[in-house]
Amino acid sequence: MRLGSDGKIVWQGTCLSTPEGISAAIKAKAPNAIRIGLESGPLSTWHWHALKAEGLPIVCLDARHAKAALNMQMNKTDKNDAHGLAQIVKAGWYREVGVKSLDSHTVRSMLGARAQLVAMRVEVSNQIRGMLKTFGVVLRRRDGLSFETLVGEACAPDAGRVGQTVQALLTIYSGLKQQNHCLDRELARYARESVICRRLMTIPGIGLLTAIAFITAIDDPVRFAKSSSVGAYLNLTPRRYQSGEADHNGKISKCGDPLVRAYLFEAATTLLTRVEKWSALKAWGLRIAKKSGMKKAAVAVARKMAVIMHRLWTTGGTFRWSSSAAIETA
Repeated sequence: MRLGSDGKIVWQGTCLSTPEGISAAIKAKAPNAIRIGLESGPLSTWHWHALKAEGLPIVCLDARHAKAALNMQMNKTDKNDAHGLAQIVKAGWYREVGVKSLDSHTVRSMLGARAQLVAMRVEVSNQIRGMLKTFGVVLRRRDGLSFETLVGEACAPDAGRVGQTVQALLTIYSGLKQQNHCLDRELARYARESVICRRLMTIPGIGLLTAIAFITAIDDPVRFAKSSSVGAYLNLTPRRYQSGEADHNGKISKCGDPLVRAYLFEAATTLLTRVEKWSALKAWGLRIAKKSGMKKAAVAVARKMAVIMHRLWTTGGTFRWSSSAAIETA
């Protein structure tokens, strides 16, 4: 849909949902477009990069902001949605989404696939354990023995249909484990080749996966004017409700990247409970834990870690352990 300077519809129509189809429609119907609105969605990354490469003034709109404006319409149709998006772009009342690079999406897809494989492997192993418990077989960990070996020793050769079922699940488990190792090797290779990743891993508790997840989530550190904004971007800051005399903070909204947030929470917990070497960051977190509990302390330390990681990324420094030389963050 194309709007004129007076806000009236100049042209509306449909085209193929491909960069080529959209580009052809724009060049034919709106060759002098000032801004072209694209709502964020599954295909928005593909469309944005392809249209940007052609020099079109494309902007990606936050779907949540767009939905809040489009909900004011009585009838929800594709035609009305297109008109509403055009009005939002013309008025400038929108939040532009920073579209990540294709390289970041590539590495991010590896992280997502690995997390999915780990979850599937745990689910299959739990199913095997539960099935064997029905017949009085309880698997117990033994040092040096893999899960496959434990299951093989627990299942008698004449187990019949139960043994066949367990073997089928065990085959799936082994395949998931093998593919998981393949992704781990690729991610480790990426970390070795990335100077930024190695720099972030100097922070205690930050491992390979956390550093890679943070890099792919932020993509371009320059888009954050202050390092303290990263905590809010990842939704590691509490919600706030203020109305009249009421003014209180709530829990974190969990609207940001769930994978990065989970990794940062694990890293913070590791720092507080397993890292023995003292640092100002750990001392700060333990003071919060003593006052408010370990869970809130881990969230606070995770936010602080995200801020420090962004700071190290932009300054090119490494983590300093002493309190006098510790990196000052918001």
